[in-house]
Amino acid sequence: MKSADRAKKLRDLSPEELERQEAEMNEQMFKLRFQWAMGQTESLNKLRDLRKDKARLLTILREKNNG
Repeated sequence: MKSADRAKKLRDLSPEELERQEAEMNEQMFKLRFQWAMGQTESLNKLRDLRKDKARLLTILREKNNG
């Protein structure tokens, strides 16, 4: 999915849904970092994409909260 599509999908969510999504992303990032540290995964792409998606989510959440 392209980043513009991801951003559009996130903009359609309410602030409460965005916060729930952020919590899920935090949990996924923790699990991926743990797997990376244990040497169980070779792919950093998932972690990088998730980090970028979280930044998009936080940007959109700030935009909604600031009006």
